[in-house]
Amino acid sequence: MKFLHTGDLHIGKIVNEFSMLEDQRYILNQILEIAANRQVDAVVIAGDVYDRSIPPTEAVQLLDEFLTSLLHMGIKVLMISGNHDSAERVAFADRILEHQGLYIAGASAGANAGAIAGASAGASAGASAGAGAQVGEGADAGSPADRVKRVVFDDEHGTVEFVLFPFVKPAVVGAKDAAGAVENVLSNLPTTMDLATRRVMVTHFFVTGEGGEQPELSDSETTVQVGGLDNVPASLFALYDYVALGHIHKPQRIGKGHVYYAGSPLKYSFSEVQGNKSVNLVTLGAKGDIDVEKVALKPLREMRVLEGKLEELLKTGLADTLGKEDYIQAILTDEVELLDPMSSLRSVYPNTMQIALKKYLKEQEEAFSLGVKVANQTTEEMFHGFYEMLRGEPMDEERARIVREIAQEAEGKE
Repeated sequence: MKFLHTGDLHIGKIVNEFSMLEDQRYILNQILEIAANRQVDAVVIAGDVYDRSIPPTEAVQLLDEFLTSLLHMGIKVLMISGNHDSAERVAFADRILEHQGLYIAGASAGANAGAIAGASAGASAGASAGAGAQVGEGADAGSPADRVKRVVFDDEHGTVEFVLFPFVKPAVVGAKDAAGAVENVLSNLPTTMDLATRRVMVTHFFVTGEGGEQPELSDSETTVQVGGLDNVPASLFALYDYVALGHIHKPQRIGKGHVYYAGSPLKYSFSEVQGNKSVNLVTLGAKGDIDVEKVALKPLREMRVLEGKLEELLKTGLADTLGKEDYIQAILTDEVELLDPMSSLRSVYPNTMQIALKKYLKEQEEAFSLGVKVANQTTEEMFHGFYEMLRGEPMDEERARIVREIAQEAEGKE
């Protein structure tokens, strides 16, 4: 079986007051082309389908176009809700849509809890609709696992089971943290599948590697809480042959197994300018035979950072025949005050998003550096630094002794 893994579409997103809908339509059409050219059986969307819980009409229409095109090509779609989505809205009419080959896991839905949807993936690409969706054995309605949907396909090597596990807040499933929520849900899943079955987990959490190794982040992950309650160790998914993750926008592998963030298909912040976007093309052969290929995506407009004097950037822009429409962050090195530099830059780069003055950035960096330095100093060290700054010379031994005693007394030390 062959499928594409993507996620974090964030359809309807606005970046620095620029709507990304045109860019998103372009990149989704590119994913359609890849799916058709590579003759995949399914496309996996690992959450954050929309950018907000109540998406604009245009965003809903764009997703509808994308999903309809995939289904018309005979390609199955497996999709979960993420932390940006309204699970109930994303999963609307999910039981009806299963008959068309669209499998969605979002809100707890009682009767469709733990549904097993049977379909034939086929030994070759372009799988048929097969048996369609049918409710089978699953978790008891009302249990933590009733948010998970299990979808089963068959190919020439046997059975492939997809476990669709949408984002859920820990408290909703009676857990204190994200790891506890995942353990709680997984422990309630049926365990009737044969060990020879190939299993794919699709989920949307902050998954960390061995020893708490954390994924690389970008500025566009606005809701990720690092280093605490959101961490989910990858070891919890050890029984799965491939783990299709959403939530982090940089494509990357977590740990040593087949645990992957596909990343967002578009760059949504200037912290991502150095990276490239892609989708994962996953081929499942016999049990244990897994091939993962990153297929590059090319955006309609790149995100670029330009640095220099305003006059220099204007000259560069006039000569730039290929990148005029790119999204630009301009770091200006001018020392003199400038009159409406944004309008000037937009005359040559109409999609200039941000302007920053280098001299102010330097001051901010120095202030931040000083803040970090002070935060890491003891009370005694801060007194020494303050004295030296005022007097221009180190503190003598007698004053140092007095400061030491006062600092120890203030800190409650003898």
